[in-house]
Amino acid sequence: MIQVTQLSKRYGPHKAVDDVSFTIQKGEIVGFLGPNGAGKSTTMNILTGYLSSSEGDVMIDGQNILENPQEIKAKIGYLPENPPLYMEMTVQEYLKFVCEIKNVSGSETAQRIEYGLETVRITDVRKRLLKNLSKGYKQRVGLAASLMGNPEILILDEPTSGLDPKQIIEIRDLIRELGKDHTVVLSSHILHEVSETCERVLIMNLGKIVADGALDTLARSLADTSELVVRASGSKEEVEKALGPVSGIKTLTISDSPEPAAVDVLIGSEENTDLRKDVFFAFSEARVPILQMRSKNMTLEEIFLHLTNAEKGVE
Repeated sequence: MIQVTQLSKRYGPHKAVDDVSFTIQKGEIVGFLGPNGAGKSTTMNILTGYLSSSEGDVMIDGQNILENPQEIKAKIGYLPENPPLYMEMTVQEYLKFVCEIKNVSGSETAQRIEYGLETVRITDVRKRLLKNLSKGYKQRVGLAASLMGNPEILILDEPTSGLDPKQIIEIRDLIRELGKDHTVVLSSHILHEVSETCERVLIMNLGKIVADGALDTLARSLADTSELVVRASGSKEEVEKALGPVSGIKTLTISDSPEPAAVDVLIGSEENTDLRKDVFFAFSEARVPILQMRSKNMTLEEIFLHLTNAEKGVE
């Protein structure tokens, strides 16, 4: 659906985007991340047709965005961080205005407005002035506006910025629903929201793509050890004795558990070494009950900091 090839953008001697390439398939929900100044916003503006590139190509549904700008822009719905709302309009008047500038036919306008209102759940405020709406509702109106042209692609820049926790959850659920019918590119500084919403992440730093993949795949590729988290019903001494015969353990950390008469155990092994079966049988033979056991992956925050700090030479 989206194919970016060797994309670069220069501002004088400075390269904001440096030879970036990636592909986003139809129906994917992709998180697009990067620290301030990484080139992420510039790349998103090029994808929407707002900026032109210095080098490289952006293909949307097989068409070059520079060769067919009007046709391609009709395929894209864009929600900027601060939606450009006209505060003296009502919600319905604003959505009608957006339909007009997107060249939605008169016969389809009412249908598109109803679809937008119902999809983002703002039918109850359709006649209210935009200036009288809360931040959360204004964000919903911006999201509804991005749907007016019936786009195949949604590009959402910080859609949960400034919202309270309840509003964030509501917008996150809306994005998941939209992902069933649209390709979604989501930019956010709230990394937890990205990990909860997106199937795949692109991480950009210093103008380049430094990571591209599913979270669990990235976590495994970046970790120099595989870690296993175990909660066992027993003492520290019993756990150490039980795990003594298990080969392949690189590190072992045992701490008190919130549960009574139990300990939490963090077992580190060499990369791509799966100790789950050996650990299970070791505890079983020692008659130390396992209460919980799971693999420990890097969080998105850890992945993000690892990659962006490494690019700066910081560890």
